[in-house]
Amino acid sequence: MAKRKKANDNQDASSGQGDFGNAIAAICEEKGISKDKVIETISAALAAAYKKDYGKKGQNIKAIFNEVGGDTKFFLVKEVVDETMREFVADEEKEEEGEIKKKGVKAKKEEVAAEVVGDEEEKLPRFNPERDLTLEEAKKIKKDAKIGDVIEIELENKKDYGRVAAQTAKQVIIQRIREAERDAMYDEYKNREGEVISGVVQRIEGRNVFVDLGKSVGILFPSEQIERENYRVGQRIKVYVEKVDAGTKGPGITLSRVSPDMVKKLFELEVPEIFAGTVEIKAIAREAGERTKLAVFSSEDGIDPIGSCVGQKGTRVQAVIDELSGEKIDIIAWNDDIAKFISASLSPAKVLNVEVNEEKKEAVAVVPEDQLSLAIGKRGQNVRLAAKLTGWKIDINGVKADGEKIEDEAEKKLEEKAEEKKAEEKTEEAAKEADKE
Repeated sequence: MAKRKKANDNQDASSGQGDFGNAIAAICEEKGISKDKVIETISAALAAAYKKDYGKKGQNIKAIFNEVGGDTKFFLVKEVVDETMREFVADEEKEEEGEIKKKGVKAKKEEVAAEVVGDEEEKLPRFNPERDLTLEEAKKIKKDAKIGDVIEIELENKKDYGRVAAQTAKQVIIQRIREAERDAMYDEYKNREGEVISGVVQRIEGRNVFVDLGKSVGILFPSEQIERENYRVGQRIKVYVEKVDAGTKGPGITLSRVSPDMVKKLFELEVPEIFAGTVEIKAIAREAGERTKLAVFSSEDGIDPIGSCVGQKGTRVQAVIDELSGEKIDIIAWNDDIAKFISASLSPAKVLNVEVNEEKKEAVAVVPEDQLSLAIGKRGQNVRLAAKLTGWKIDINGVKADGEKIEDEAEKKLEEKAEEKKAEEKTEEAAKEADKE
């Protein structure tokens, strides 16, 4: 009977320890924080409860919680100090201070003011026997103690705590767990800064769109949204993590769908050659929602960088276009020869010749008459993106089939106006001469 009772007690103890371990594991999984952080939080809470019921003011109490056995050891932590680290006040001075307090606040203020004027050096903290030890006292506990050492004195273990101490421990655990959870979320999303992640539209407030990213919520400001793109609650979208800031209520995550880097990251997801590094995106220019130009390059023989990005029957590039709501994408080959690179950047227009000015970083591209509007693009978009992609100022000149340069309509109008003005001036002069006669 006694053996059975002992076995039952052991089973209950091991069951209790198992339940405690399971509770810690559940907190770690739910909050996304490390086990060590949870153990540290429990130790801090137990130390706060011990100090509340059994400690003294100014004491530094440390608790070491054993997750296996479920027991806790408590230590009083003290630092070994000397005159260079602390101000030692004699009993007589303490009595004088007591008398000053009795005399009134005015006398105390006058003495403090006199001390501040007299003391040029920064005042040292006062020696506190509850948290400080002299070298002589420390050597009684530890023979090889020296100045600056931290001595831990084991305290009597206590198991009974009052309601206030229990409440203190509870508040410490809640606060520490909340801080750990916030730090863990910040670290997780800070490490994903500059990546494309999937999320679900949680709510829309005004023009700001809040996206649920799983453990946290990011915000898509109007300036970071693609024009003419409509969002609805529950819609799954891919977003680029632009910036992550630490906040009191969690990380502040700024999202974007207009960043050129988003296109780059989408191609990394769709094109294994880019992810592996065999194909490199050298430059990118984007007008979100309208058009993107991408310059790609591969140093390895036998790899077509443009073909790798387009994919079989255009599947790879089409997947990126679909994600960007039908945004047009031009993929061109990078070239160290700037004239050839500028010529390719004006794709889909065919360029006859490119004249470059290295000093001013300016170029003039000559295109056939029927390619002029295509080279310039709608509202100048094609040539504008080509200039962004290459980093050069580009002018477009068109030529007829016989090689004659096409004059710009605006230039024609200006010339016509100038001729009309000259004719008017001549007429006025002739009229004035006639009046004189």
